[in-house]
Amino acid sequence: MKITTKGQVTIPREVREKLGLLPHSEVEFIVEGNTVLLKKVESSESRGKRVVEGLRGRATVRMTTDEIMALTRGED
Repeated sequence: MKITTKGQVTIPREVREKLGLLPHSEVEFIVEGNTVLLKKVESSESRGKRVVEGLRGRATVRMTTDEIMALTRGED
């Protein structure tokens, strides 16, 4: 197995299937001496919750909840 110029490696299908690694699965790299372990992250949070947390505080428009609701309802 070779590492690409972008630092990517293909995980063999057998390994992905055995560990249940699906697209967008989160993994962790653990370095022990000259060995690197790949571990599937077992998260108690849902993916949706993690996405929302990642977006929290990134809005650039300052609107109240009432203003946002009026926009989504098509109110003037």
